[in-house]
Amino acid sequence: MPAAAAPSWIRPGASRPCTLVVCRGCCCGDARKHPGTDHAGQLRRLREAAAASGGRLAVRTSDCLGPCAQANIVVVQPSGEARRRGAKAAWIGFTLDDDCLDDILAWVEAGGPGLAPPPDTLALQMVDPPRK
Repeated sequence: MPAAAAPSWIRPGASRPCTLVVCRGCCCGDARKHPGTDHAGQLRRLREAAAASGGRLAVRTSDCLGPCAQANIVVVQPSGEARRRGAKAAWIGFTLDDDCLDDILAWVEAGGPGLAPPPDTLALQMVDPPRK
């Protein structure tokens, strides 16, 4: 069976970038649940980092990812290179402040899941993905 074609935004021959999936469903991104968090500002900051990454980072949003009790959820999907090495996505909960975004962006810059260890603070915020 042939391999799936890369999405059009990936340059031919380039590795799939590390991707941040930012939950913006029923609880994540909700100013009523987390009034002290600038949800739009967080997303803007992540998108700006992706734009400045030269294709090494992508950001997308998703409807509810499931672990609502740990909102806001960001899933850090490994790059293509890291996936070939067996890396799995990391689910990070309680992504509510700039310090957490700093840690996520620094980890991605270092290679992300499978290529660099997460900062200790992120390791403490990792949550299990919902069961199917």
